[in-house]
Amino acid sequence: MCGIMGYIGDRDTTKVILEGLAKHEYRGYDSAGIAVIKDNKISELRTIGRVSALAERVAKEHFTGDFGIGHTRWATHGGVTENNAHPHVSSDNRVVLVHNGIIENAREIRADLEAHGIKFHTETDTESAVQYLGYVYAGDPKAAIVKLTKRIRGAFALVIMFYDKPNEIWVARKGSPLVVGHAENEGFCASDPTALLEYTRDVWFMDDDEMAQITKEGCKFFDFNGVEHPKESMHLDWDAAMTNRGAYPHFMLKEIHEQPEVVAHTLLGRVAGESVDLSKELGWTKEDAAKWRKIHFVACGTSHYATVVAAHIMETLGNFEIRTEVASEYRYRNIPIDEETLAVFVSQSGETADTLHAARLAKEHGAKCLVITNVRGSTIHREVGEALITPAGPEIGVAATKTFTAQMTVLTLLGLYLAKLRGDLKPDTERRLTAALMDIPGKLATMLSKEKEIEALARDFADARGFFFIGRGLAYPPALEGALKLKEISYLHAEAYPAGEMKHGPIALLDKELPVVALVPKNALWEKTISNIEESMARKSPIIAIATEGDGEIGHYTKHVIFTPETEPELFPFIAIIPLQLFAYYIARQRGCDIDMPRNLAKSVTVE
Repeated sequence: MCGIMGYIGDRDTTKVILEGLAKHEYRGYDSAGIAVIKDNKISELRTIGRVSALAERVAKEHFTGDFGIGHTRWATHGGVTENNAHPHVSSDNRVVLVHNGIIENAREIRADLEAHGIKFHTETDTESAVQYLGYVYAGDPKAAIVKLTKRIRGAFALVIMFYDKPNEIWVARKGSPLVVGHAENEGFCASDPTALLEYTRDVWFMDDDEMAQITKEGCKFFDFNGVEHPKESMHLDWDAAMTNRGAYPHFMLKEIHEQPEVVAHTLLGRVAGESVDLSKELGWTKEDAAKWRKIHFVACGTSHYATVVAAHIMETLGNFEIRTEVASEYRYRNIPIDEETLAVFVSQSGETADTLHAARLAKEHGAKCLVITNVRGSTIHREVGEALITPAGPEIGVAATKTFTAQMTVLTLLGLYLAKLRGDLKPDTERRLTAALMDIPGKLATMLSKEKEIEALARDFADARGFFFIGRGLAYPPALEGALKLKEISYLHAEAYPAGEMKHGPIALLDKELPVVALVPKNALWEKTISNIEESMARKSPIIAIATEGDGEIGHYTKHVIFTPETEPELFPFIAIIPLQLFAYYIARQRGCDIDMPRNLAKSVTVE
């Protein structure tokens, strides 16, 4: 959940590292630091706060070096202090490193080293690694790192420099993401490949239990026994321009506006002639599909809510036994998993620790596993193998937006394709839904044209003490996501409930200071939801309605209405999410919140 950047080459070392850290800042922004080596001497600078504060110190102190590493921290062990910031240097000033992850036996290692007279200077688990390396280092970096990997337990991505090795950066990975890149006469490493796009799009994703040596001349890869092995690079089809805000004030707003294009790209090659076809990506047969009686959707956060949408849709398409599970709970419950289970794991980054562990559990129990991720070559993709990639491009805002719509699109296509393989999908249903999916990009663009209207609504409600979001059927999952977006970036309390559940407890909280956002599409459940709106009105709660164009009756219940274009009932979540994202964005903006990097959150949760 921290961000790491390393560079060796002929460019301005500190400039490359600081720019790389800025691209990682969504992963952690409690503190930041940089270390360089020049003339066999390690130098480091650390600050509390953002990378911009570190950049100011670098400029003020004319901090330079021949090669270096940097880090932006999301605190797990030890408070947010300059002393606890990375990089950490061994007491003998021979080794410096940065770390993403958790070293579980740090206290044990610390006690052993202190018994040998080594003095510790921080509260972090990371210091146990650098002090151990300093203790065992005898001039051979690889040998020292092999000893370290056998001594420490937990999850880690380590980037290491040794004072007497002027042309080497070493990396080691177990359980935390790390990517290595190389261009002509320069090498790189980072937590996130987006930080390398400006320099190279040919990268190596580090595997678990793997280490590497990075020099100007190239990269060599080894297992944790120090045995070298060949490794193929992967070409990224992302563009560096995707990591710039352009004219938008925030990445989140830019990414909200990219959703029509993202959905169109996600459909490309998967829908043609009102027919869905995933055979180029999934080598499934009708016999395979027939034997999967159970479907488990496993994910976290926003990705979990995308699977809730999928489950609702798939229930209408065939006779599936479906579960939607939060990944952090899935592996600790006695859920029946066997060869008749199709387990679908959804992760934006492909590095989410809980989802990765859940996938390993399902594989062990014989389930057929499928990954839906935005990052080709990510850890979960490499481990599971079979995947549907969401072509959303890099998403920089911590609060997921365009990856959510991409996930919903892929999951809907998956449901259609699976039902088709099983013989459950009626041709009329396939034509109806594929045609409607092809219309979604245009309808999302229509919703984006209402941005000023939604901004004005947000100004009116920015001082509310909290919000309830309600919906029924397929209006409930976007209510969940709308509430999550609002609390993530505005720090307001927001909860979502199936509309019929309000009277079973939550209604006690309603008053004139607690607005209710009601998702009320014109469908078979419209009257039921209207009844719940009336219950809320009776308790003086202001009502904000997300309703269907042409609904002439909704105005009887509230003047605060955002109208959405008509679409097929199964696809309402696609249309509803845009106004909810924009509403959260403008509430947060009105309240002066840090929208792209909300407090306490990190984009990729790589620890349990």
